[in-house]
Amino acid sequence: MPIIVNLDVMLARRKMSLSTLAAAVNITLANLSILKSGKAKAIRFSTLAAICQVLECQPADLLEHRPDPVDLRPGTE
Repeated sequence: MPIIVNLDVMLARRKMSLSTLAAAVNITLANLSILKSGKAKAIRFSTLAAICQVLECQPADLLEHRPDPVDLRPGTE
């Protein structure tokens, strides 16, 4: 079940750099880059809430679920 991180989209919409967001949220640029690249395995709700507050968005603006086509086959429930 792939989760797509659209952080780059929201940063572009807000005309904000990754380093500016990192400073505003008090998270390292390295950790924010991992999240942006989609390589993060988890995110704390407090971090997600802080990002949403700074970017003035909702979690659904940042995270998207795209079902794996294999998961959609009949009989794989």
